[in-house]
Parts: sequence; C-alpha cells; structure tokens
Amino acid sequence: MTPKKRWAAWLVGALVLALLGTAIGRAVLARRAAQQAPTAAAAPLAMEIGADEVWPLRRQILVLGVPVSGTLRAVQSASIKARVAGELQGLTLREGDSVRAGQEVAHIEALEMQARLRQAQQQAQAAQAQVDISQRQYDNNRALVEQGFISRTALDTSQASLQAAQSSHQAALAAAAVSHKSLADTVLRSPLSGQVAQRWVQNGERVGVDARILDVVDLSHMEVEALLGPADSVRVRVGQTAQLQVEGHGGGTADSPIIATVARISPSAQAGSRAVPVYLTINASADAATAHSTHSALRQGLFVQGTLETGQAQVLALPLDAVRTDKPTPYVQIVENNRVQHRTVQTGTRSQQGGQTLVAIDSGVAEGALVLAGRVGPLPEGTALRLPPALTATPAPAAAAH
Repeated sequence: MTPKKRWAAWLVGALVLALLGTAIGRAVLARRAAQQAPTAAAAPLAMEIGADEVWPLRRQILVLGVPVSGTLRAVQSASIKARVAGELQGLTLREGDSVRAGQEVAHIEALEMQARLRQAQQQAQAAQAQVDISQRQYDNNRALVEQGFISRTALDTSQASLQAAQSSHQAALAAAAVSHKSLADTVLRSPLSGQVAQRWVQNGERVGVDARILDVVDLSHMEVEALLGPADSVRVRVGQTAQLQVEGHGGGTADSPIIATVARISPSAQAGSRAVPVYLTINASADAATAHSTHSALRQGLFVQGTLETGQAQVLALPLDAVRTDKPTPYVQIVENNRVQHRTVQTGTRSQQGGQTLVAIDSGVAEGALVLAGRVGPLPEGTALRLPPALTATPAPAAAAH
C-alpha cells in the first residue's frame, strides 16, 4: 500500500471513532436528563398528621387549685394503757382485729386488789362501829347534862369523840372506794370501736402503771394534715374540696380519687417554715358498698397527694405535653400554611381534668391556632404537613397576650 492510501485509511478511521464517541456522549447525557427530570418535577414530601395529633387552641374553664400532700391519720385513735400494776392476763387481740367500744380486751391479775378492797371494807365497818359507840355515849352524856349529873365539859368531850369517829368512818369509806376503783381498773376496755393497730405486750408480762397495751384506731373517719405555703394558704377556705390519691394506688376505688373537704385551718403558721396546717376530712360515700371499698383501702400513715380546688377561670389552655421545653424557653409547634412554625409561649395555671394535665397559655399564641400534640415530637420549622380533611390549616393569627 502506498503512503497516500495508508494516510487516507487512518483519516477515515479517526472520523468514524469521533462520530461514535459523539453518539455515545449524547446517549449518556440524554439518559441522565431522563433520570433527573422526574425528580425535579416531583412535589415536595409532606408529613401526614392525624386528627388526634392537632389541638385547636381554645378557651376552657380550668379548675384552679393548690397542690396538697400529707399523711392519713384517724380522727379517733386511742392507746389502751394499764391503770394499775400487775400481771397481764386474757389478751387475745392482735393487729388488725376489730374491737367494740367498751369491749374487755385484757385484765390485770386482781388478787391483790381484791384483798385491799376487803381490807378497806372491813376498816370501814370498824369505823362505823366506833361511830355507833360514840353516838350512844354522846346521847347518854347529853341526857345527864340536862339532869345536872355531869358538867357541860364532859358533853363537849363526847361530842368531839363522835365527830372524830364519823370522820374516821368517812375516810374508811373513801379508802374502800379507792380500792374498789383499783379493782375495776384491772379490767382493760376499749374506749372506741375500731381496729387494733399495735399490740405492745404479751400475756404473763408484769406491766406498770401507764404501760401501753394496745393502740386502737377508727378508720371510718380519716383526715389529712397538709402544710401549705403562705401564698397558697390565703386562697384556702373551709368547705373547699380536694381530690387526693394514695401513694401507690390509683385512688380509693379503681382509679377514682379520694374526695376530701377542708374542715379546719390552723390560725397560726409553724415557726421556721411559716407553713400553715390545713386539715382535710375524707368524705364518706353515700353508697355503702363504695364507702366500704374506699375506706378498706385507707390505712393510717399512708402518704396522699392531690389538688385542693380554690376556684375556676376561663383561659386558653393546652395539654401540658404540647408545650415543649427542649429550647431555652418553652414553645409550641403550630401549623401555619400547612407548615410547622415555632412560637414561644408563657404558661400559667395547671389543672388536672379528664385524666390529663392542662396548662393555661398566657401569651405567645392566639386563640384558634392549630397546635401539634406532644407525641408528634420536635419538628424543624418549615416542615410540610398534610392535615386531615376535617381540619383547615388557615394562617394562624398574630400572637397576642391574654
């Protein structure tokens, strides 16, 4: 092959390769453009929001109250103590047993007391005999004085002897009464109806005067002593009600709160803490079965806490979990133009209603705004949302203080 023909062949090959490369490049660019075109044309993604995840901000009547806590205690309780010293006998009751008012619970061995009573009675009888002798002697001397056989001095002496005998007789009767009282005190009786809370001694023990034998409490009437701060105490009045819950329980019956009423307010604050004691009595239910169930769950010494109602107010309110605190200041997430917006708010009174805690919104969001529930979680501002048809996401009005 001549050089001219060889050069012509190389030129034709180069042109073919150039045309092939251009075709391949155009095919690649067309493919990329085809892949990118649907993505650019697709609508932005929106987060689906359920009807129960949006809370329209509206005015509600909140029950105002102050938190209270304290320990349950029986209005009536008593410690049965020994009134005389001796050996304890006949004690069969134990913690939890029921007793009636006036029921004999135990007794002190009474042989010594019985002997002392007999001794006192016999001394009284001897004193009575001495009175009789002195009386006859006085009567005889008075007759002799009237007849002039003896002097007036002898009559005065016999009269003094009669008075001394009468005084000795009265003292003997008093001693007999004391002995009789000591014998009666050997029998220990319950001063009230209730249940045994504590047993302190056992049969056969020798107890002294004022030794504690049993503690009895009446659980049918319970009260709570709550200590309130000076600011809260001025809002409390006799007759106001409180809803309480026992620590570790839902309430008196299945998840129902215990209703208590303010019965007394201390006229003075405690030294140091300046707290004011307030006494709340547990209300008995009108239904006997409910009352029995409620009081059966109450025990002296249990800790209770709740809210004492002091009034009502109509305010803008939200569930407490809708107010987020993951920023330096509390805020809520509202829906504006189908997008998330953050609004700083100032909260106020809290209230337990319908099984949830509501909080008043004093400023930051206007009435009618759509607030996202707390379970939605934190969302960046500008996040697109898709609301249910029942809700219209209109632009929220400008924030105003209330």
